[in-house]
Amino acid sequence: MLTIAAAVEQVVHESPVLEECLAAGLLNLSAVARTIRPRVEKACMKKAGTAALVMALRRLAPHLQHRAGDPRGILRLVRDLTVRSNITEFTFRNSDTILQCQVRLIDRVRKQGDHFITCTQGVHEMTVMVQEDLEEVVEKVFRGERRVSRVRNLAALGIHLTPKVVEVPGVYYAILKQLTWAGINVVEVVSTMTELTLLLEKKNVEQAFLVLRQHLWP
Repeated sequence: MLTIAAAVEQVVHESPVLEECLAAGLLNLSAVARTIRPRVEKACMKKAGTAALVMALRRLAPHLQHRAGDPRGILRLVRDLTVRSNITEFTFRNSDTILQCQVRLIDRVRKQGDHFITCTQGVHEMTVMVQEDLEEVVEKVFRGERRVSRVRNLAALGIHLTPKVVEVPGVYYAILKQLTWAGINVVEVVSTMTELTLLLEKKNVEQAFLVLRQHLWP
């Protein structure tokens, strides 16, 4: 059985937004206490008064302030940012032959010069992202595969990071949080060790760029 303080901490940690706002001192603690009371009482298996919850929140806040990372400091790890427009995303069901299709596509594109192409494979699907002038090539190469979707008019926002990014928690969260709060939908997220690529609707790219510069870069 948890104590009230432990249950409050658990509930707060389950919500990144609540955790961050509490650390910044932006919340009415009495209102938060009333909101989280049912969950705290369920975790504690006993009644919890508003005063006790407020006290637990007040004591927790300084520890959260110590933990919270400064996104501006974190994103000094960014080396550069690039934008590629007119991207189309294809998604296909996995099959016994889909990897062969991927190899043929890469071979075809390599012969045509410098083009944007990214392939990711999950347990059930493969996603292929290419410049729109390669749509016909993808259609031909994957002709025998089952296509799940095709999304046009996208743009790829590429963020190049230093290798130190793997040692710092919260880098991707700091980026995605700002886009979410700005109401910008992220269609797809692709990453390697030092590169994060966000696929956005083309109409949102300029706003996304401005949001990231305003909130995350010094």
